[in-house]
Amino acid sequence: MGKKWVLSYFTCRAQKLHAVPLMFVMLSFFMLSESVDIDPDDKTSLLLFKSSVQDPNRSFSTWVGSNCTNWTGITCDNQAGRVVSINFTNMNLSGQFHPNFCRLQFLEQLVLSQNNFTGSVPLCFGNLQNLKTLNLSHNRFNGVLPDSLMRLSQLRELVLNGNKDLGGIIPWWIGNFSTKLEKLDMGFNSFRGEIPQRLLYLESLKHLDLGNNGLSGSLPDFHQSLVFLNLESNQFSGTLPCFSAAVQSLSVLKLANNSIAGGLPTCIASLTALNHLNLSFNHLTYKIPPRLVFSEKLFILDLSNNDFFGPLPSKIAVTTEKSGLLLLDLSHNRFSGEIPLKITELKSLQALFLSHNLLVGEIPARIGNLTYLQVIDLSHNTLSGSIPLNIVGCFQLLALKLNDNNLSGEIQPELDALDSLKILDISNNKISGEIPLTLAGCKSLEIVDFSSNNLSGSLNDAITKWSNLRYISLAHNNFNGGLPSWFFTFETIQMMDLSGNKFSGFIPDSNFNISLSFNDREDIGKLPTEPTFTMRNLDSKVSIFIAGSSELRFSYTLSSTVGIDFSSNMLRGKVPAGVFGLQGLEYLNLSYNFLNGQVSNLEKMKSLKALDLSHNSLSGQIPGNISSLQDLTLLNLSYNCFSGFVPKKQGYSRFPGAFAGNPDLCVEASGGGCYTEGLPKVPGKVFGGEKDEGPISIWVFCLSTFVSFYSGVVALFCSPRARNYVLQTKV
Repeated sequence: MGKKWVLSYFTCRAQKLHAVPLMFVMLSFFMLSESVDIDPDDKTSLLLFKSSVQDPNRSFSTWVGSNCTNWTGITCDNQAGRVVSINFTNMNLSGQFHPNFCRLQFLEQLVLSQNNFTGSVPLCFGNLQNLKTLNLSHNRFNGVLPDSLMRLSQLRELVLNGNKDLGGIIPWWIGNFSTKLEKLDMGFNSFRGEIPQRLLYLESLKHLDLGNNGLSGSLPDFHQSLVFLNLESNQFSGTLPCFSAAVQSLSVLKLANNSIAGGLPTCIASLTALNHLNLSFNHLTYKIPPRLVFSEKLFILDLSNNDFFGPLPSKIAVTTEKSGLLLLDLSHNRFSGEIPLKITELKSLQALFLSHNLLVGEIPARIGNLTYLQVIDLSHNTLSGSIPLNIVGCFQLLALKLNDNNLSGEIQPELDALDSLKILDISNNKISGEIPLTLAGCKSLEIVDFSSNNLSGSLNDAITKWSNLRYISLAHNNFNGGLPSWFFTFETIQMMDLSGNKFSGFIPDSNFNISLSFNDREDIGKLPTEPTFTMRNLDSKVSIFIAGSSELRFSYTLSSTVGIDFSSNMLRGKVPAGVFGLQGLEYLNLSYNFLNGQVSNLEKMKSLKALDLSHNSLSGQIPGNISSLQDLTLLNLSYNCFSGFVPKKQGYSRFPGAFAGNPDLCVEASGGGCYTEGLPKVPGKVFGGEKDEGPISIWVFCLSTFVSFYSGVVALFCSPRARNYVLQTKV
């Protein structure tokens, strides 16, 4: 009908004139349908339903009069005014269903998704025998499915997903109560047991989603031409079937997060319509057969978090100019060897994940040919060589993760061409040189991790251009010079880590109120409350969302403490008072420097979870307001010059060894006296983190003293002149 209308629109003028009466008739028809009155019986049923539910958004305030089109969510047929469709999506409704609701005998569509309905699925829904669509998704229904639903013999769509307490064994009748059922969505519920055999043979079924339940048993084969199959996040075991009945129809196959074992059969590649395949988080193993090549229709392939080994497949899918893979994820396996050049021919690729494997060799220079790439993650391998300069050809790149390899060379100035880059992680490599000034062009950077390399030089102004910076780590390098005053000027900074370098001078007394995370505890996430946890590790999880048949959307979540780590440098002078006023700060480590002066009150640091000021020359009284910091789990003020008396009521007793190496400090004992803190209470390290250093334990101190003394005596007596002088007899 649409084609005829388009054709008539472009015909000659005379034909247009003849079409005017027809258009007038159609317009009149629509006007009549708009003024149809709702059937009195149906109106009564709806009003009784309205009286039994809570409607905080007042969505039913339009339910006045008899004009059906004015009733929100209601659609009537154009002749008798009978209610044929109800759509109450996302209206925040709750309460009970009045029994008269199920007297809407002509109802064909009932959509109640995204509300707050509770209790069991109403038994009377089985009386709505003309229903073709029943959608109860994203509510709080519980219990089991009532057997009365098997009377809905006309049903084509049954959508129940997102009711976490709705479950039990999948009813035996679910596979044959309607020979017209095309879509069954029971994902994100609590169903358990095996899939009923009859469901495997329901010929009308095209869309089946049973993901995120507690289903178990051996993964079955299906005997109908499915288009969509999602069984992910269950407990299925066994091996992969070939799905031969759906060889020309199956387009989406999601089996992730189960216990499927065995290899990847070559027959999977014969699914000619397949465009989305996710087999991640299973126990699949063996090599990927070289004959396994997917069709050009496949655009999502995720085989991550399995136990595949051997070389990466040289050709994984057929590629054409207009189609091909968008996402390839082979991470967290045991693939070995070099990255094959064939991967650089996947011209449509937008996300490439090869991390956590055993890959060696250099990054192919031709990777720059993949101009649509948004994410490259080659981390946690054994790749060598330098970062290829041609990588700037990936000008749409948003995340580049090359950390934990054996890469060397310098950071190329030309990387400034990646002006869309948000994540740059090259940590734990052997990269040397300085940070190029040209990196000021990467103005979109939000996460920068250069830690554990051989980088050197001072901090330059290129960093100031990264105005969206959330995380920066330059830890464990050879940077030197002073800390610039602009280092605390990033509004969105969450973590800055400069530890393990050679920075000197003073901590700049800047405006510490700029950072939102440092100052606003409402915006920060909660950390684990265990007594030990890694404070500085970056955990950025990159997520890719399918936005369409040819587009992916990038996002990431940053899991990192809100903190400052300037430890193991050569900083001196006083700690600016503003640092101790950061109420959003969770972690502060200034240990192993040459800082002096007194420590300000800590009462404003309400979010503080860990504080390490050890191995400095700080003096004066211990702050007396520590008991107000309820979230504090780690404290180390050892090896300083603190003095005075620390009352027990201040709450320091829960941090044993926190004051070791402060000989002039007297901490009140449980018996009423006090004990000095000249020696450590807890040998070894008393603070978390990844330092090689730590407070010297008693036995190490004694041993080193003895060795030093013994070596000195031996050296002394090895000298004849010294020996004669010492042993000479006085008259």
